[in-house]
Amino acid sequence: MTDTILSWHRVVRSRDASGLADLLANDVVFYSPVVHAPQVGKAITFKYLVAALHVFANDSFRYVREVVCESDAVLEFETEIDGITINGADIIKWNAQGKIIEFKVMIRPLKAINLIHERMGAMLAS
Repeated sequence: MTDTILSWHRVVRSRDASGLADLLANDVVFYSPVVHAPQVGKAITFKYLVAALHVFANDSFRYVREVVCESDAVLEFETEIDGITINGADIIKWNAQGKIIEFKVMIRPLKAINLIHERMGAMLAS
């Protein structure tokens, strides 16, 4: 496992975003499951990931499968929110300096996407 993924796991496990900014490259691109346009830049990606920590990272959140390569990882997760089981994947790419340059989130089923859209919208609006 790489330092980047180990650091990401620490952020998720602790639900503490204080180390998150150091993990992100300035030109990182975030792909949301509910926003059609890529979100470019450290500030907006940080905002999305902090909101996701609040929405997703409850006591039921867990990574169930991981495929980690030299500069890419796919981390499959499961969590439950309001009785809805959510299955998804974080697809992460990082550069030679260990900074995340691309973060893509995929979610299923449709009921989960609708719930996440509602919850993330509320978090990002506040």
